[in-house]
Amino acid sequence: MITSIYGAIESGLIYAIMALGVYISFRLLDFPDLTVDGSFVTGGAVTSVMIVNGTDPFTATIAGAIAGFFAGCITGLLHTKGNINPLLAGILMMIALYSINLRIMGQPNIPLLNEHTLFTTLNNWWEALNLEAIFMAPFHWLGIADFAPRSFYALMSLLVLIIIVKKLMDFFLRTEAGTTLRATGDNQKMVRSFSANTSLYIIVGMGVSNMLVAFSGAMVVQHSGFADINLGVGMIIIGLASVIIGEVLFGKDKIVRMTLAVILGAIVYRIIYSMALRIDFLEASDMKLITALIVVVALVFPHWLGQTNAKNQYKKSKAKAASG
Repeated sequence: MITSIYGAIESGLIYAIMALGVYISFRLLDFPDLTVDGSFVTGGAVTSVMIVNGTDPFTATIAGAIAGFFAGCITGLLHTKGNINPLLAGILMMIALYSINLRIMGQPNIPLLNEHTLFTTLNNWWEALNLEAIFMAPFHWLGIADFAPRSFYALMSLLVLIIIVKKLMDFFLRTEAGTTLRATGDNQKMVRSFSANTSLYIIVGMGVSNMLVAFSGAMVVQHSGFADINLGVGMIIIGLASVIIGEVLFGKDKIVRMTLAVILGAIVYRIIYSMALRIDFLEASDMKLITALIVVVALVFPHWLGQTNAKNQYKKSKAKAASG
């Protein structure tokens, strides 16, 4: 049970990077971007091919993220310069990326189990610090004697990575460019009245969004040990689930709090996902249905709760007026 939750937290941190990208497009730019399902695979495809061909995993991961950036920019261009509906622009790019990703990979699946990945490099760094005896003591105390130190090192690496990504994103969104990007999503006409190029901000914003998505895809393939052409199916739903769960459970009043909420939402989603897999009558093929149900509940519950509170307030005010 503890090991299962631990694994859910570990994968949640990886998918949290993707969720932050979805947050930029879905919430800040109000852009329903389906490019995510394709750019997630693009990041993994570019990274895996470069690693198999002997490229340093750090360079390969950065290249995968840059490929996602360009994919997002093209989606933004289709919408702003081609006057294509944002939803349709994302669908067109997602379809195009399927063929592009297959062309990049050269085959539907690329194994990485015997390759030197980012995680093996980071694990070697942690081992060089010789901290195993200190950090593994709590797991032995909990009776998890067979817990692999490398799993702990992977979690520590992901924690450091997500903190860096969050800090950079918080910094960017509080700069003048980031503030203008947020304002563009809220009211494009107002931003244009200040002579700002809203098309540029949409293109760059979509690029940054899909760069984070592709970066997450690059991390996923290295963590799981393989890249697959169908790896990105349903990623937009997972990203939306993480954003919505984060908003409902942890609030959304400030940028710093919201980015943290998205990260925690991704972790909560993966824990729910992991717990659902432990139910006997559920199969792996049912997980997309579970994801859809989670999103529906997360969307409906706040609305239902708001209506209930409003009714209670109305009843209280009516009773108070009657007694007065």
